[in-house]
Amino acid sequence: MSLIYIRQAAKNDLEQIMPIIDEAKKFLKEEGNPQWQSGYPNVETITADIKDGAAWVLIVDQKIAGYTAITDGPDPNYKQIDGKWKNDLDPYVAIHRVAISDEYRGMHLASYLMSSLISMHYAEGIRNYRVDTFRTNDVVRHIVEDAGFVKRGNIKNMDPIDPYRVAFELNL
Repeated sequence: MSLIYIRQAAKNDLEQIMPIIDEAKKFLKEEGNPQWQSGYPNVETITADIKDGAAWVLIVDQKIAGYTAITDGPDPNYKQIDGKWKNDLDPYVAIHRVAISDEYRGMHLASYLMSSLISMHYAEGIRNYRVDTFRTNDVVRHIVEDAGFVKRGNIKNMDPIDPYRVAFELNL
């Protein structure tokens, strides 16, 4: 690998992004994790991310290696938490739908992706970041805790398999 960077996803990236999403779904299933096993995220979700300007891709040697969406708060799923946010006053961004291609799995690129997103938004004045994941998603929990995120409690969303998520926050 020689060049790694992130850029905003474009409509013509969809056919490269969806196989990465499908690989991530398969990986989660093989790990015994029910996350993303209800059809979400799907092509409509990713298309909406792109349309809304929330979609980002990780590029490795000019090839899409990963995907994520990052949205400005307030996120409706974060209004109710069975814990407490450390900073519920200042603006934040929420990181969602992190997926790395099987071809690059194990190379710590999800950490690079998270770090790049945080750096980019930090430069824009954002000091607060949130992320959530399934209670059983040890991979994502490790990635976010390693990045300095702190568990703040559990939230609930509309997932038909398991609506509860562990919610994390990073304050810089």
